[in-house]
Amino acid sequence: MDPRVRCVGGIVFDDQGRLLLIQRGHEPDKGLWSIPGGRVEKDETDSAAVVRELREETGLDVRPHTLVGTGVRGVYDIHDYSCTVIGGTLTAGDDADDARWVDSAELVAMDASGQLAELLFVTLRDWGALPRT
Repeated sequence: MDPRVRCVGGIVFDDQGRLLLIQRGHEPDKGLWSIPGGRVEKDETDSAAVVRELREETGLDVRPHTLVGTGVRGVYDIHDYSCTVIGGTLTAGDDADDARWVDSAELVAMDASGQLAELLFVTLRDWGALPRT
């Protein structure tokens, strides 16, 4: 049996080019800001998992699109997809203590002050997925 846990995340921008982040409510990375997402359930597709996880953590309904990038963090095999918001109201829930849109200056400041999950800024930069404003 594969010890890896398949996870998905949603990379979402609002109409101002700000990036959606959640503050993690549980380990790993409790208290740090990250891309919303979580584990893929048994017999669930990545797309269905992204829709479910973003609804649970942010209150937003999204439509997943293309795979932006993948990474491994410990036992977690993470697949992040670009998404478009199609409904809902931004509100933190489930595993998220907070949820908000951040612009590029806020993201840089959060990275400099150690508020982001490990390597999040570098990974988003390498994937061309930083906020556009």
